Amino acid sequence: MNRQAQAAVMFLVGGALLHAGGTDLYLRYVKAGLQPLVLAAGAVLIVAALATAWYEWKRARTRKGAAPEAHPETEAHPDTHPEAHAHPEPRISWLLVLPLLALILVAPPALGSYSALRTGTALQQPYGYLKLPKSDPIPLNLVDYAGRAAYDHGRSLAGHQVRIEGFVAVDSAGTPYLVRMALNCCAADAQPVKVGLTGKIPPVLQPDAWLQVTGTYTTKRTRDPVNNGPIPFLQVTDAKPIPTPADPYDETWNN
Repeated sequence: MNRQAQAAVMFLVGGALLHAGGTDLYLRYVKAGLQPLVLAAGAVLIVAALATAWYEWKRARTRKGAAPEAHPETEAHPDTHPEAHAHPEPRISWLLVLPLLALILVAPPALGSYSALRTGTALQQPYGYLKLPKSDPIPLNLVDYAGRAAYDHGRSLAGHQVRIEGFVAVDSAGTPYLVRMALNCCAADAQPVKVGLTGKIPPVLQPDAWLQVTGTYTTKRTRDPVNNGPIPFLQVTDAKPIPTPADPYDETWNN
């Protein structure tokens, strides 16, 4: 691609990054804390594109002003001109624009049940546990509940009702799980944390649908068939569908 085309593509990429960083779209790709970097990258690309376009425009004017008068020999033999053998840029290079159009027009959904069931649980033993409020039901992050249930053996959860949120995944045996994808940096490294559901489970569960589940701790647990990690369960007393959150990923596990 020539410099003008490169500047145009760079400008479009920068604009797409500014659009993604100025809305919730960037949360499909990276963690929330990286929003300033996404916006900064978009601004840098736009400035670089404008600088490239200005440089090319200035160079073209300079060449035009310094162009030598036509020489009879050159007119008689046009192939002797150095630009006569210039080769056009390959059109296939414009395929670089396709990922950009995909980013703008067809934003991919967040990772869901398909990835969750094919990836081992990322649950890790917490360094400690914050004291829970006395009011029931206690709103808890799914990762927090899973850590307390698996590694604290439910001691801090005894006698409490808890409320957690996540999306539904159902394995080949029909066991339902509530899942959150834990994020380190970006969607490429997202890993699931799973909580099995037992008790008063809705009769119809749609994979990838988001639920708010209220229940109590149970000693029931299983092992993830992918990496043998622990998967605790929740004794469900109530469940209701909720909209997909603006930020579908969980970042609390590595804070």
